Amino acid sequence: MKLQSPLFLSLLILILSCSSDNDSEGNSNPVCSNFSNYVFNEKDNLILVEFEDNEFPAGWEFKTSSSASGKGYYVWTGDQSLGNPGNGLVEYKLNITNPGTYRFIWFTAVTTGNNGTEHNDSWLKFPDAEDYFGEKNGNKIYPKGSGQTPNPNGSSADGWFKIYRGGNDLDFKWQASTSDNDAHNIYVEFKNPGVYTMQVSARSSGHGIDKFLLYQEVSYSQNEAISASTSEISCN
Repeated sequence: MKLQSPLFLSLLILILSCSSDNDSEGNSNPVCSNFSNYVFNEKDNLILVEFEDNEFPAGWEFKTSSSASGKGYYVWTGDQSLGNPGNGLVEYKLNITNPGTYRFIWFTAVTTGNNGTEHNDSWLKFPDAEDYFGEKNGNKIYPKGSGQTPNPNGSSADGWFKIYRGGNDLDFKWQASTSDNDAHNIYVEFKNPGVYTMQVSARSSGHGIDKFLLYQEVSYSQNEAISASTSEISCN
């Protein structure tokens, strides 16, 4: 039998490797057999994640934009879930090696209409973190259903915050607030090292999410944090 040339074999291996890496639209999967096994590793008090590095249920649609980083972003195109969090659920595993209080922000856009106060929010929850709260001028608020008070103005339920962005600059920007007409920044406390779950679910159709960031404000300004490299990924 005639042996194939080394060049042919190298090309064949490369093709097969590339084919096996493509796991879902908008993603390549260099680490795990599927995206549900991704673990995003905190380093030096910071985690920066491309939102598209995951598996998404029906209703989320992958899109590209010159304003988005990575391969693109995902936008909710299903029915609105204004009062019932948990629809279109996406989960991220975050490996925390430096416990503490992290501020959460994300890079999102309004992709439907021209009103910055509509189609501008999604639900967010940290179900196993030590604490999860909004803060403004030293005053804290907690999600409805968490057993803690006070609670935000407007929608919240079962430990979920509605996380919105404001202003009529509709393109992608870093912002994350909760409590209607009384914007509070978002914080989560991880008491011990370990792997924690972050949950995102659909609220407003047309809210496009490109990436998210958690960082300790004792270590970074916001401008320093958003300039960091994307966090390393390991396999669960």
